[in-house]
Amino acid sequence: MKKNYLFAWLIIFLFICFLSPLPLHADEKIALSGGQIIYVPAYSHIYSGNNEKPFLLTVTLSIRNIDPEHQIKITKIDYYETQGKLLKKYLDKPEMLKPLESLRFVIPEHDESGGSGANFLVEWKSKDTVNPPIVESIMIGTQSQQGVSFTSRGQVINTSDK
Repeated sequence: MKKNYLFAWLIIFLFICFLSPLPLHADEKIALSGGQIIYVPAYSHIYSGNNEKPFLLTVTLSIRNIDPEHQIKITKIDYYETQGKLLKKYLDKPEMLKPLESLRFVIPEHDESGGSGANFLVEWKSKDTVNPPIVESIMIGTQSQQGVSFTSRGQVINTSDK
C-alpha cells in the first residue's frame, strides 16, 4: 500500500515538472522591438449544440504597454470579419500609450458582424527598442444560466525592429 502511495506521488511530481513552464534564465535576452503588426483572434460568437446555435459574445481588445520606461505609438487598430473584410478602423490618428498604460476597445454582444473568425490587426511603433506590448482579446457572454469567457493572445506577423 505504501509503495503504491509513493509511486502515485512520483507520477504526480513528474507530471507537474514536465507541464510547468520553463523559467527564463538570467543569461537569456528579452526580445525588444521598435514596432510590430499583431494579428489578434476575436470571436463575436461561437457555436453550441448539434444545430450550431450562435452563442453571442462581447469582445474586448486590450493593448497593454508593458515597458516601464518608454511610450509606444499605436498607429492602427482595424477590425475584420470572418472572410477578411474590414469592418471598422478604430483610429483616425495615432495614439500614444505611456509606460504601463493600457487601451481597450469593446465590441458589444449584440454586434455579430465579425463572426466566429473575427480578428484585429494592431500596429505599434516606438522611437526606441522597447518591451513589446501585450495585445489580447477577451470574450465573454451569458445566455440563460450559462456563461462563457476566454482570451486570445495576439500573434506577431511583422516586425520593424531597429
